[in-house]
Amino acid sequence: MQEKETKGEIAQYTQLRSLPERVNYISMLLEDKKGEDIEVFDLRDKDYIVDSVIIVSAMIGKHAFALLDHLKNELKPKGEVFYATDEESEDWIIADLGDIMIHIFTPNHRKKFNLSEFLGTLNKNQSII
Repeated sequence: MQEKETKGEIAQYTQLRSLPERVNYISMLLEDKKGEDIEVFDLRDKDYIVDSVIIVSAMIGKHAFALLDHLKNELKPKGEVFYATDEESEDWIIADLGDIMIHIFTPNHRKKFNLSEFLGTLNKNQSII
């Protein structure tokens, strides 16, 4: 019975393969594990290395690793590929899913690097004269 449920979940996720739906699902997974201040940046029409960036705050370093493990455990069986992860620091973990980049910060590092402000400037309409 468990196997049929798993196949059903995979089929359901596969049907939701559009970028916005995948981003929403990832955000939901992060929220379920107490990820805080989740921000999503849609960069599809911008000159950036990915189409979407998700930034989330972890309470402490161990929580950051737990968030990443939860994402891997939930997404890999559904066919999502983690092309690279940078897990050298518990204060800033990066997961590259190809078209989605996930940044997991501790609150102090999130404030220090202020990636949200940089990504926000990409979303503004700028004209060069």
